[in-house]
Amino acid sequence: MLNLIFVFAIIISFVFYFYFKTKQFRSPLPIAKNWYKSKANIGLGSLILSFALNQAYLFPGLFTFIIVAILVALGILVIVENIKKARHYGQFVEEEFRINQ
Repeated sequence: MLNLIFVFAIIISFVFYFYFKTKQFRSPLPIAKNWYKSKANIGLGSLILSFALNQAYLFPGLFTFIIVAILVALGILVIVENIKKARHYGQFVEEEFRINQ
């Protein structure tokens, strides 16, 4: 059951990443591009985190837990850093849309 939850989280994270990455490529506005990029990277960080937790569940072992610890730290770092960036760029996105209409 827990494996299905991790797989579902991996799929949702990938869809989230892919959606915002395509929005980034399609946006002509520079601040909106950065905002979409940071939101896509949040999805990428959650993908790394879910994958690592899934591997720890499937293959319990010392070597696996060392790699999982590295991936969990990397995933959390990517998520936290890009949440800060998304909040920062989010302040200016609405104004940029309004100015460029």
